[in-house]
Amino acid sequence: MRITAADVPALERGVALLGSGGGGDTMTAAALLRQHVIHGREPEVPAALDPATPVMPVGIAGSTAAFTEKLPSGSEFATAVSALERWTGARAGALMSIEIGGLNGLVPLVAAVELGLPCADADLSGRGLPRLDQLAIAAAGRGLAPAALAEPGGQVLLLAAGPDEAIERSARTFVAGSGGWAAMAFAPVPAGELPGCAVMGSVRAALELGRRVLAAGESPDPDRLAAASGGQVLAMGRVLEVSRHVGPGRHGSAGFGRGSATLTDHRTGALLRLEMENEYLLALRDGQPVASTPDVLAVVDHRTGVPVSCDTIRAGIEVDVLRLAAAPFWTDPRRLPVLEPRAYGIDCDPVLAP
Repeated sequence: MRITAADVPALERGVALLGSGGGGDTMTAAALLRQHVIHGREPEVPAALDPATPVMPVGIAGSTAAFTEKLPSGSEFATAVSALERWTGARAGALMSIEIGGLNGLVPLVAAVELGLPCADADLSGRGLPRLDQLAIAAAGRGLAPAALAEPGGQVLLLAAGPDEAIERSARTFVAGSGGWAAMAFAPVPAGELPGCAVMGSVRAALELGRRVLAAGESPDPDRLAAASGGQVLAMGRVLEVSRHVGPGRHGSAGFGRGSATLTDHRTGALLRLEMENEYLLALRDGQPVASTPDVLAVVDHRTGVPVSCDTIRAGIEVDVLRLAAAPFWTDPRRLPVLEPRAYGIDCDPVLAP
């Protein structure tokens, strides 16, 4: 499969929905991808790779808002990949995204075109995630190290070894002091080993999701929206209140912004409250949990269908709240604790799609 100009809007909508309210604004990444494909440089996403092909996970680490303000020069991914190739002695035969949700669902396709490599139909998240130590390679026990970061100003950091929490902390410290974001690459994984440490088929899944949702049109009824998304409509109504505060910290540092959004479901009159951090994490209907991470909780503008992020949700807008089932990788009891509500400091059991 090649990503064409006609595919970009659908892919952008699909990865935005899978961001679960996070993952960053996809507009800039989609514009970069569109510039490539309209000039005939279409990313290749093979249905299968040779099992021995070294697949290097790549993505943007740090502030996605900073990425839209401080655009890439075009050399960041090449620099990060080259640094890691020199360290590991293994050349990348393909790339894949670290996170299909949000802008990282698109940027690795841009990097693949720039480096002349195919992009594997897989990623390390299956949705949007806030921390590197939650990625699938960490959850599967492979570890994040070694990893390389290259920031727009030319600095390169190679993290040769260390526990996953230390890699997360070091990467976040680096980008905070060097422009806000960096291209990041992890050690190659043989394509044949990806099913054990990655979410498979995620690029095609995001593309198909976007196509179906766009085809549903604006202001669809609940049944049509549920059928298009393949999920469940939790509520359709007006946002009444949004509150924000600082969440619990990790590793001795300040936490991410935490908050909640409350709306009235026009269909039933029930109150639905969404607890959020970088992503929407938990939905409660009249105080009872009805959906949670690792399922994807997506909020979309009722009129346009455009996903509404945790950063931009506000009182007064009419929205639809969707629950999309998590990738089976995350519902495995061995990995569920990595993304369940308690992993974010919320004392609640996971409430998953039936």
